[in-house]
Amino acid sequence: MAEFNTPTTAPFAATPSSSLAKSDKNLVWLDCEMTGLEPEVDRIIEIAVIVTGPNLECRIEGPVFAIHQSDALLNGMDAWNKGTHGKSGLIDRVKDSTVTEEDAQAQLIAFLSQYVPANGSPMCGNSIGQDRRFLVKYMPKLEAFFHYRNLDVSTLKELSKRWKPEVHAAFKKQQRHTALADVHESIDELEHYRQHFLKLD
Repeated sequence: MAEFNTPTTAPFAATPSSSLAKSDKNLVWLDCEMTGLEPEVDRIIEIAVIVTGPNLECRIEGPVFAIHQSDALLNGMDAWNKGTHGKSGLIDRVKDSTVTEEDAQAQLIAFLSQYVPANGSPMCGNSIGQDRRFLVKYMPKLEAFFHYRNLDVSTLKELSKRWKPEVHAAFKKQQRHTALADVHESIDELEHYRQHFLKLD
């Protein structure tokens, strides 16, 4: 597994990795941390992406952005979000950040464009439809860069829970609740289901 990037507050100079050629078969993995669950009132406070090849090989980490939000919005979070994002240090990173949603959107598109064409990759992750709801509202150009399909690891999670509960129980989540860690964990989880549930090899 790749080392975790430090969350970014400065402009990102995108340099493609020679280890992964641009292809519409590559997969783009994404995770957002939000102040809550409702896009109409809550906002994105952190976003991270990873690009993999079609067989989950070669993880290329993109920049990780803490998105600046107002103290009023942060103070309005519920106890779970305050506790979780306070413990991880994300609240302090958000307060210190000067990155806007527009900044992060532009730099993430520039990064992803090195590895996948527009509309080439489904949006990949865990319960990724929730992230997509926020992107539609706050980063619509980034949302539109993806194919309209989702690759949601939660589908296999729910199926394994019902059809192979021992496979479901064998994967233990770390519950870090930082965007990049959660992206890596989603890929790890799909690797687990590929080996023990789908059994392609």
